[in-house]
Amino acid sequence: MIPPKPTPRAERVSLWRYMRLFRADILSAQPARLYRAWMAEFRTPFFRSYLVNQPDLVARVLKERPDDFPKSDRISEGLRPLLGESVFLTNGETWKRQRRIIDPAFEGGRLKDTFPAMWDAAEAAAARLAARTGEAVEIEEQTSHAAADVIFRTLFSIPIEHRIAAEVFHEFRAYQRTQPILNAAAFVPLPRWLPRGHRRRTRAAARRIRGLITELTAARMAEIARGGAPDDLATKIMTTRDPETGETFSTREMVDQVAIFFLAGHETSASALAWTLYLMALYPEWQDRVAAEAEAHLAPDFACVPRLRVVRDVFREALRLYPPVPMMVREATRAERFRDRDLTPGAQVVLSPWHQHRHTRLWENPDGFDPARWETEAGRACAREAYMPFSAGPRVCTGAGFAMVEGVLLLSRLLRDLRVELTDRPPPVPVAHLTVRSKDGIWLRLRARRSMS
Repeated sequence: MIPPKPTPRAERVSLWRYMRLFRADILSAQPARLYRAWMAEFRTPFFRSYLVNQPDLVARVLKERPDDFPKSDRISEGLRPLLGESVFLTNGETWKRQRRIIDPAFEGGRLKDTFPAMWDAAEAAAARLAARTGEAVEIEEQTSHAAADVIFRTLFSIPIEHRIAAEVFHEFRAYQRTQPILNAAAFVPLPRWLPRGHRRRTRAAARRIRGLITELTAARMAEIARGGAPDDLATKIMTTRDPETGETFSTREMVDQVAIFFLAGHETSASALAWTLYLMALYPEWQDRVAAEAEAHLAPDFACVPRLRVVRDVFREALRLYPPVPMMVREATRAERFRDRDLTPGAQVVLSPWHQHRHTRLWENPDGFDPARWETEAGRACAREAYMPFSAGPRVCTGAGFAMVEGVLLLSRLLRDLRVELTDRPPPVPVAHLTVRSKDGIWLRLRARRSMS
């Protein structure tokens, strides 16, 4: 059985039709040829866009000359009401300064420090689901809850049940439903002073979320000043000084960063976990292997993580098939020559993990679920040049290591005690707005794998 993927659009459509398709779903708005093309050009009256799958060209953009291909405002403009000038949206020296302050909090040693908080979130998620055994549940809702709990416990040392955490979680779900990246700036080059056409609901939800995050951040700054702040990620980031300027983040800057930590760390993790659990229901033999490994090796100690190899490969394969962020947009700052095409300054360069991870000229059995590929030299070699669920190069997601530990832990803990099974509903249809989610949710039935203690 092949995991589901969207039905591509017709090869030729009008710009108006494309905009309508894009508004409904980024993935099904693309033609089938992108799964085999090294490069494709899209023309609009306002700009040229080039989707690039050829590995050496992707490496040029992300790894070799990233400063010549900064992030484009086409998509990020839609997120600015929530994310402000966060590290996800900035470029140049501003971005470099932000990364110098943020990166130390996510270094390898700090992952060990955050593990107890992740463990507590995993235990809480397992208890919530254990109470619903025998039921069919919408699993994306459950993984969203679990991922949000991880973020609040590791960032601010509070569980999702905390008043502000619960309100942020509720408001963020409202924000998602407004489809914030779909506005005129994605298609029409607008001057910075012109209103972006954000929906009223998008702006309102963003204001509420930022107000709640400001409350958390200001309280933490007061705790730091008194010398009584917990040693979590928020404290680490807020007390780290830029080694070049000696400055720390202001309250407003920290609010921007917390907003993207929640967006990236909650939304993307929820997507990845939900699709992995669906794949486990679709391939029960792999689910049983994960459960057996968890029974043998899972423990409330960071030292167990390297021993969870089967679930690591399962999670990697799920990220290949369903990368949470399906496309990234960069902008050429000078004239370029890509294959047989001349790119002018301002051209949009689209890098698509979704298409590169399923590219017929790069992967064996590209649409199939095969975690065993990660133990072969051919699979590892392909991954080195055509696998980028967290981007690549200097702008690789600073929380990539965090996300891999989180995914391995949560999946192991849930599947050790629970079995997920398919229901009689139709297979989920992947769609992409902020991240790759299911059009109508992912419904799975929960069974107890062993007696709960």
